[in-house]
Amino acid sequence: MCRILGVSRAQYYRYRSPKPSKRRAEDADLKQRILRIFAEFKQRYGVMKIHHELNLELQPLQRRCSPRRISRLMKELDIHSVTVNKWKAASASKTKVEQRPNLLKQDFSTTGLNQKWTADMTYIQTKRNGWCYLSAIMDLHSRRIIGYSFSKKMDTDLVLR
Repeated sequence: MCRILGVSRAQYYRYRSPKPSKRRAEDADLKQRILRIFAEFKQRYGVMKIHHELNLELQPLQRRCSPRRISRLMKELDIHSVTVNKWKAASASKTKVEQRPNLLKQDFSTTGLNQKWTADMTYIQTKRNGWCYLSAIMDLHSRRIIGYSFSKKMDTDLVLR
């Protein structure tokens, strides 16, 4: 039968009784350890820090593991560290900014609703869309948010919506 299929006997018997190799068994053990370390440090550790922690664990067992092997296993597990880019200030606009008069003149007191509103815009970094922007409008009398808008672009239309 092996001759007809063009397969060697050794390959046939290896196929019939799949026994994982020593390397595959070690990889399975390392994957479990990597997942535990990754979860323990809140998905913040990358290859080098996991390498350090893993070698501290494996030292009493007289075993070591290379960063390249850990990188390969992390790719197989489809895990990577959560990185947060440092916030960068927006670059200067090429268009001239038109000065508007300060109507409130730092007087935030009111006697009733809807007399004075303030708007604010904040940056929010998301995993999927990168930097996004949230604009909120607050009534100064009730100190409640009366409207908000979320966008991928920081423009005047965001506040006006």
